[in-house]
Amino acid sequence: MTQPAIHIAFNDKSSVAVVGAGVVGLCTALEAQRHGYQVTLFDKGLPGKGASFGNAGYLATELIEPLATKKILAAAPRMWMDPKGPLALPWTYLPKALPWLARFVRSASSSRVEFSRQALYQLNQAAIPAWQRCLADIGAEEYLVPSGYLLVWESENKLDEAKAHAAYLAQWNIESVLLQGAQLREKEPELADTVSHALFFPNACRVKDPYLLSKQLFAVFQARGGCFEQTEVSEILPQENAVEVVTTSKNRFEHVVLCTGAWGKPLLEQTGISVPLEAERGYHLTIETADMETPLLQHPIGSAERKFVMSPLASGLRVVGITEIGGLRLPEFARRFNVLRHHSKQLLPRLNNSALNVSEWMGHRPTLADSLPVIDQHPSYPRLLFAFGNQHLGLTQAAISAELVISLLREAEPECDLEPYRVDRF
Repeated sequence: MTQPAIHIAFNDKSSVAVVGAGVVGLCTALEAQRHGYQVTLFDKGLPGKGASFGNAGYLATELIEPLATKKILAAAPRMWMDPKGPLALPWTYLPKALPWLARFVRSASSSRVEFSRQALYQLNQAAIPAWQRCLADIGAEEYLVPSGYLLVWESENKLDEAKAHAAYLAQWNIESVLLQGAQLREKEPELADTVSHALFFPNACRVKDPYLLSKQLFAVFQARGGCFEQTEVSEILPQENAVEVVTTSKNRFEHVVLCTGAWGKPLLEQTGISVPLEAERGYHLTIETADMETPLLQHPIGSAERKFVMSPLASGLRVVGITEIGGLRLPEFARRFNVLRHHSKQLLPRLNNSALNVSEWMGHRPTLADSLPVIDQHPSYPRLLFAFGNQHLGLTQAAISAELVISLLREAEPECDLEPYRVDRF
């Protein structure tokens, strides 16, 4: 068998390969460039076309609760059995999911939840300033929109729940304002009359559009001399003084950063790393709004009861929801899109219009059992680094994850305590 040729890709210890061209990988590639490295970006798909493409575009810095809590576990059977519920687990995938589910359940202990909560809060507090630095550096500040965010309830009898949630977040210095009646209608005139009350987060931000943002990041990366290889990486071979990236050839770099999202588990296992990473499938609708005289929404909206998000983006109104534990290979399920159609029409009556142009998409969120990402170096080969597993917060945490992993690469003091995000914590 013919061995692939080896291409030496570094000179004077200046080369970095980033594997994965989602928003985390793009931010990481740019951050490495800022510090003088020559960067090659690898992905079998086009930049920004993976999980990053389907994001709601909302920077959800107030989401500091891990996905596994006792409250969620208690509600999970009901959500799973509800045909319009936010949780799905196809029966055919259940046997494969059981090991991950067992770890997920163990992550719901009180001590582990508190540990994950503190770690999520740390990243989320640093997220917006990191995005501001990233976008200011590339002259693209307009891609970050100070939009505010509304978390809405339809049930009047859940007013105390909203007040309790606001009080809890206030303990973490997360500001929110309770809105009812005329104040709520003024914020969002198109919301259904069934909406009773909401918490408004005045400091919340969204991006102009996740895919447009990814395209802009990639354009600057290329303009600054970055190289993109659209090819599948089959092997990662770490060595003492270099790391080889195997595609149809062998490419040797001083450092390699894996930002492979839900697809990276086989590459990790090749290097002796095993992590409980699951492909959590998410669904979205995008409704074209360019020809509408009045906007459907002014702010991103989350439903506390229906568990989905709607966000006004440059590409249209994005409707995002469903947590489906289904791996990488199963086809999408049309009924999941219908669930999103149902819920969005309940909150926005103007969507009850068959003439609207609606597109559908399904992608894979990289979710670890404890809801925390990996931001670390290989314990045996420090030239191989990792930034992946940000679950629903990939867009939110992309810029800060990039800064942190490149600080490790540079042997600089990181802004955050990285102990919670170790790759060998499992």
